[in-house]
Amino acid sequence: MAAAQAARAASLLPFCRLFFFFLFSYLCFSSSAVRSLSQEGLFLLAAKRGLSDTDGVLSNWNPRDDNPCGWKGILCDNSSGAVVSVDLSNTNIIGPFPLALCRLSRLSFLSLANNNVNSTLPSGISSCKALAHLDLSSNLLVGTLPETLADLPLLQHLDLSSNNFTGAIPASFARFPSLQVLTLTANLLNETVPAFLGRILTLQQLNLAYNPFAGGRLPPEIGNLTSLQNLWLSFCNLVGEIPDSVSKLGNLTNLDLSNNRLVGPIPPSITSLRKVVQIELFNNSLSGEIPSGMDAMVSLLRFDASTNNLTGSIPVELCRLNLESLNLYENHLTGGLPPEIANSTQLVELKLFNNMLSGVLPPDLGKNSRLMMLDLSYNRFSGELPAHLCTGKSLTDMVLLDNAFSGPIPASYGECSSLNRVRLRSNSLSGVVPPAFWGLPHVSLLELAGNRLTGSISPFIRNAGNLSQLIVSGNSFSGEIPAEVGQLHNLVDFHGDGNAFTGALPRGLLGLSLLAKLDLQGNRISGKLPNDFRSWKQLSELNLANNQLDGSIPPQLGSLPALNYLDLSGNLLTGSVPLALQELKLNSLNLSNNHLSGSLPPLFNNRIYERSFLGNPDLCSNADASFMQSCIRLQEDRAKHRALAWLLRSVFVLTGVILVLGIALFYWRYRSFKRSEKRKAADKSRWTLTSFHKLGFSEYEILDSLDEDNVIGSGGAGKVYKAVLNNGETVAVKRLWATSTKMENNHSKGDNGFEAEVATLGKIRHRNIVKLWCCCTHRDCKLLVYEYMPNGSLGDFLHSSKAGLLDWPTRYKIAVDAAEGLSYLHHDCVPPIIHRDVKSNNILLDAEFGARVADFGVAKIQGTYGKGHDSMSAIAGSLGYIAP
Repeated sequence: MAAAQAARAASLLPFCRLFFFFLFSYLCFSSSAVRSLSQEGLFLLAAKRGLSDTDGVLSNWNPRDDNPCGWKGILCDNSSGAVVSVDLSNTNIIGPFPLALCRLSRLSFLSLANNNVNSTLPSGISSCKALAHLDLSSNLLVGTLPETLADLPLLQHLDLSSNNFTGAIPASFARFPSLQVLTLTANLLNETVPAFLGRILTLQQLNLAYNPFAGGRLPPEIGNLTSLQNLWLSFCNLVGEIPDSVSKLGNLTNLDLSNNRLVGPIPPSITSLRKVVQIELFNNSLSGEIPSGMDAMVSLLRFDASTNNLTGSIPVELCRLNLESLNLYENHLTGGLPPEIANSTQLVELKLFNNMLSGVLPPDLGKNSRLMMLDLSYNRFSGELPAHLCTGKSLTDMVLLDNAFSGPIPASYGECSSLNRVRLRSNSLSGVVPPAFWGLPHVSLLELAGNRLTGSISPFIRNAGNLSQLIVSGNSFSGEIPAEVGQLHNLVDFHGDGNAFTGALPRGLLGLSLLAKLDLQGNRISGKLPNDFRSWKQLSELNLANNQLDGSIPPQLGSLPALNYLDLSGNLLTGSVPLALQELKLNSLNLSNNHLSGSLPPLFNNRIYERSFLGNPDLCSNADASFMQSCIRLQEDRAKHRALAWLLRSVFVLTGVILVLGIALFYWRYRSFKRSEKRKAADKSRWTLTSFHKLGFSEYEILDSLDEDNVIGSGGAGKVYKAVLNNGETVAVKRLWATSTKMENNHSKGDNGFEAEVATLGKIRHRNIVKLWCCCTHRDCKLLVYEYMPNGSLGDFLHSSKAGLLDWPTRYKIAVDAAEGLSYLHHDCVPPIIHRDVKSNNILLDAEFGARVADFGVAKIQGTYGKGHDSMSAIAGSLGYIAP
């Protein structure tokens, strides 16, 4: 057994010797290679091993080199050869922070900016004792900021912007002994801006913008940073007022507190910042007036306090500064633009839109500067446009929407070749547009809509090769659209609606391959629609409504792949609706008010298109669409129309005869009318008027009112008319039937009894008895003239559609008034009168709902006609109201 094992061991001995030989050789070689590289090179290789070099940027970090100073991103000290700088920014490396770099004892500069460094920033970073500059911006770091960063004694520049750090700024940051730049912008820090930052007295730049800090005030302690040059705190959720301590920042050149929730006024002490070049306060809720004395800020070039609630006027002192940029848009500023702004030789940008500014612009605006951006939209400026806006040949944006500018567009604007956007919509500009102004070579947007401009589009528009939007709606442009418009190969939108363009559509328009919207509605364009639309691949809106186009609708319209809005209404188009239109993916279709005929394509027999074909009487539907007439019925109607036309021709033959007979009949009736008028005039003279009060009218006015159009009531006793007299008064005239002279008691008394009773009633004077003005008699016709009651009878308010309108206090008042009238008749009138027909229809109401007792047609005057049987024996009154 032992011998066998010894034999096997002897057989393996050569292989073991060979293995140990190779192992020894490898170790010797590796030891030699490592010994050739410095210790700092080893640290760098250790850092590389923790990173993923996807782009191979670190491929020259070779362990066989004896000196790493030639490696990518490595900088060494010339005298000692020690690594002092590692700059691997923009190399697309991936991985956690390489803490091995902190073993480089003299490393003072480290930048890993704009990479994919991830995970948290380790607290061990405090071992980088020599660091003066640390830039880890634009990476994927998360977690909280390590407190140990403040233990770097030489650190002057710290940039951790554009990462995902959360939580609070560590309180240890107050211990930084020599930090000059602190940049934490665009992270997720969510505590308040801490006051202890005011203890880093060496700070020159404090950049905390674009963090979702909890709402808090700008710490007044910031004023202790007297060396501060740049304060960038936009989008930091700051609230409250700007502290006066900001005025202590005597070296500040840039103040940016924009896009917060600051309130209150701009502190007047801000004018003591003599070195400030830029102030950004826009998009807050600052109020009050802009401080005066700003001319003391002699270095100020940019002032932006837009989108606040500032009031008052623009200070003259501010305009005396030689500003580069003045932005005060979206406030509540009033007054004019101080003319001193025209003296600024550095003025490049002037934005004052969305205020309430008024007056005339300084005539020399732009004359002394190289103005590039001018936006005064949505104000109340008036007067003529300054002629020198483009003297500096730099103006790119002229935006003057919604003001009250008037007069012509200055001819000098035609030489402003730098213009890119021109927006003059909704003013009162007039006159002819300078021809060269149409052809500015760099203009992409030309918007002249809503003015009073005249003339035509100049052929010079061919030079506007960059034009993509041409908006000239709502003016008085006339003439033909020039063929040169077809040379605008970048044109996307053409809005020329609401003008007086004439002639046919230019053929050149059909070649504009980028055209997306064409709106020429409300002009006088005539001729036929073209049929070659192959280039209109991007056209989505075509509006040619309310013109004078004729002919048929070309089927080729159905081939437009992007068209979703088609309006050809209000023209003279004929023929049928092409079947090819069914291929379009339309959101809106309007072919109404033309002369189209025939049957609708099947797709359009749908209620969603019920308003798309109005005003085309010869169109019909084969699908019995509810909104369109049937084609079968249309054919039947046409047959009826033909029969009717034959009938009309037949009738026309008889028209002459009928006309002659009509004239003869008219003449005969006219003669009869004249004779009747003479009889009526003779009859009027026979009427007897008996008045009971002083009258302001004659019986002729009463008689003239007896017209059927004036009837307001009718009953068993007669008709009641409303008569409006010449003096403006209104009376009620009751015309009694011939039988009513018997007083409706079935016992004739003759005219003497009627006249005696009327004479007695005429003497009644009581506020609750309807007043009888007079009576008129002629043969068997009797007229009673009463005062007019505007509210009619009580019965109307109890039993008609007015039922329920009377409240109980009014009902009670009416009952009392009626009772007082009856009491007067029974007890105070001599002789007493018994009404015998008291009912709701006989209680009349005046304009104030005062009640009057009326209709004495069956009343009895006690003692007038004897006693007993003759005076009270007959039954009288209305059914339902007769006494038992």
